[in-house]
Amino acid sequence: TWHEEVISTLVKELPNNLYGTSNVYFAKKFNLTPIGTMAHEYIQGCQAISPSLRESQKYAFKLWLKEYSHNLCIVLSDTYNLEVFLKDFDINLCKLFDGVRQDSGDPFKCGDRILDHYKYMGVDPKTKKIVFSDNLDFPLAIKLYNYFKDRTYPMFGIGTNLTNDLGYAPIQIIIKMTECNGQPVAKITDNPEKIACKDSLYLVHLKKVFEI
Repeated sequence: TWHEEVISTLVKELPNNLYGTSNVYFAKKFNLTPIGTMAHEYIQGCQAISPSLRESQKYAFKLWLKEYSHNLCIVLSDTYNLEVFLKDFDINLCKLFDGVRQDSGDPFKCGDRILDHYKYMGVDPKTKKIVFSDNLDFPLAIKLYNYFKDRTYPMFGIGTNLTNDLGYAPIQIIIKMTECNGQPVAKITDNPEKIACKDSLYLVHLKKVFEI
């Protein structure tokens, strides 16, 4: 498959820069670290199962830590938006998670905001990671690396560009959960075009609850 071709090429050409892959089969085949982060659907699902809607994001984070401990400790920051995330990302969560995944909005501004939050919480940003994963290509990843390398540990999840680099603009295909346990759920993020919700009344309610 083309996915396998991409990974095998990276293994050969960039062995010191390839940290791992989220494909467990290819991780085993190429002796790479199987690595990934939580999905938006997970945090969305917690809207339906958490005792409190407003506390559902923190509920998701705490449940994740209970399940995975220190094995998959990169936290997703944009199911609602970055400011809502930072309100919930308290000092304990800052210390327990290894880093933050940035997946919408301006990556430079979001990264700066995340590092400022770590400092505010009394956590050294150099001990933490930021995983950038929104519409990346190698030139942007290099710019982000040079911008953040002396202040934190930047990492990059590059997907679409590695498998579709023929010069065509990729289609924004966002497939997200819209219902869980018979209840509507939503994803908002820092990019309006990435909003996912079928129930407009629930979306209004969610924004009100999270003060968006």
